[in-house]
Amino acid sequence: MTRTVKQDIAGVPASELNAVTQDGETHPEDRHNGEATRDESRGGWGNKMDFIMACIGFAVGLGNVWRFPYLCYKNGGGAFLIPYFISWFTCGVPMFFMEVMIGQLLQTGGLTVWGIYPVMKGVGLAAFTISAILCCYYIVICAWALFYLFQSFTFTLPWGDCGGTWNDISCNDPELQDDNVTDGYFMTVNGTLMNKTLGESPAQQFWERRVLSISSGVDEVGSVQWELFGCLVLAWILTYFCIWKGVKQTGKIVWFTALAPYAILVALFIRGITLDGAVDGMYYYIKPDFERLKSPTVWIDAATQIYFSYGIGINTLIALGSYNRFKNNSLVDTLIIGAVNSLTSLFAGFVIFSVLGYMAKQLGVEVSEVVDAGPGLAFIAYPTAVYNMPGSWVWSILFFSMLVMIGLDSQFCILEGLVTALMDELPSFKLRQHRAVVVGVICVIECLVGMLCITEGGMYYFQLMDSYGASGISLLWVSSWECVAVCWGYGVKNFYRDISSMLGFMPGIFWPTCWALISPVISFGIFIFSLVDYQGAKYGDTYRYPPWGEAIGILLALASMQWVLSYAVYMLLSTPGSLRERWTLVTKPVIAPFDETRSFGEMKTYKYRVTEEEDKPKYVNKSFTSESA
Repeated sequence: MTRTVKQDIAGVPASELNAVTQDGETHPEDRHNGEATRDESRGGWGNKMDFIMACIGFAVGLGNVWRFPYLCYKNGGGAFLIPYFISWFTCGVPMFFMEVMIGQLLQTGGLTVWGIYPVMKGVGLAAFTISAILCCYYIVICAWALFYLFQSFTFTLPWGDCGGTWNDISCNDPELQDDNVTDGYFMTVNGTLMNKTLGESPAQQFWERRVLSISSGVDEVGSVQWELFGCLVLAWILTYFCIWKGVKQTGKIVWFTALAPYAILVALFIRGITLDGAVDGMYYYIKPDFERLKSPTVWIDAATQIYFSYGIGINTLIALGSYNRFKNNSLVDTLIIGAVNSLTSLFAGFVIFSVLGYMAKQLGVEVSEVVDAGPGLAFIAYPTAVYNMPGSWVWSILFFSMLVMIGLDSQFCILEGLVTALMDELPSFKLRQHRAVVVGVICVIECLVGMLCITEGGMYYFQLMDSYGASGISLLWVSSWECVAVCWGYGVKNFYRDISSMLGFMPGIFWPTCWALISPVISFGIFIFSLVDYQGAKYGDTYRYPPWGEAIGILLALASMQWVLSYAVYMLLSTPGSLRERWTLVTKPVIAPFDETRSFGEMKTYKYRVTEEEDKPKYVNKSFTSESA
């Protein structure tokens, strides 16, 4: 026998609260003839394509241009593609779909959404922390791109020869080389011969000596690069004006910022394959080195690249999905976005490696020796490609404009995840009514913290944030617990039923199998392997961080990871009652699938009805009084 509500609650008739399905669960469709919409006070996407373009703009970002090719370079070229696509199929696409649907189901941000299993709200706090760290350093790449963009407004690009004040004797200027130079050597700017293995390309020296003015190590922070600081401020201003009015405005902007880069990439690819040595570079890219698959590092990098590229575990997808209409078919959207994202990564890799082959040919070394591994890959290989094109300054302006666009549309989606989470979590502060101010304050704070990355030693701190704070074990840890909270806390059957109700059909057993078993097992497994095979922090191939520098990285990782367990302990300790009663209370959801008849503040207190036949939580307001029917 089911206990029924005998009085109206929060202005909702008791007859509606008692509308249940065969298993006793209330759904919004039961009360509104299947036409659940969204809370218009939160705003929403102008149309379905705005959401798709926003997700493409978010997922297809700078990681596709500099991170994916860099990881291929680091992990033996094409061998990396095998674990990458395994991770894509078993983790990336399923978890992308799960996060979008959680947001769409509950129509709220990445903190409040974990009310479906309150003891695991630390997952949301951990993802929020990762997102905050990511916002600090990710936009620095946009600042670098803006710097290059401004340097491009000249007929002679400054990174093409060795005539700059920043160049030294090891600069290998291709224009100085001729057939009379002894094999294995190159002609320096002062007319002497030097071993080619000791040489550096003009683009590499421009990057390290002009743009970064990089110091000798993490212990030498140095001064702020004021030119970069101006570029950083400009990047934050652009980000602010992209999102300050809400996602309806953002959805229109991303049509341009997401699509324009593809035209430029195609042009760069056409030019790249015509360069001498391009075939060698692309062969290095696609040739698998199967011995590398024995290293856990390759699998860890593949999985973390998937999580990083798809934005899993940082609350952004939950926020973007929460602005969808309740009945939106996000399964189709997920498949489209997943295919576009991964194909773009592959295509960008061919563009990068065609240029790496050319650079290796010029320097007379192997492709693997062309440039130190790191985010500077895109700022060395790509500028070289641009420099060798007719009308190089025009191509340079277009290319770095593309970098700015793909960086910023990812950045303002990440920031939207932060803003949405705060506004939905703290409705009593009425932050949504002051959105412009809230967004502005967050931008200023993040900009000030990010200044550390534009000092002379900033690259070393950038690398720590990237390796520890918003990648690797942090993302694996959070994403694993996401699966646990949804599938083993809220219940994979409940979630699958909710999704089927939203889609209007059952998407298939593959999805719940991945959510409940395959994805968390792979994520936890790689997480453990990463701890067992842990290697100290380093920058490039030669610089290794001192113990205290590595400790900073570990603290960055723990800053997010600790929330999962510490918040669960806090919930258990602060909840009254016996241990069993506490566990019962902290595992009962405090939020229900979206119902447009009540405001979010009212929906947030929506708890459960309990059936006598099955002692499982069912939706009912926490303040109800009931009598047995």
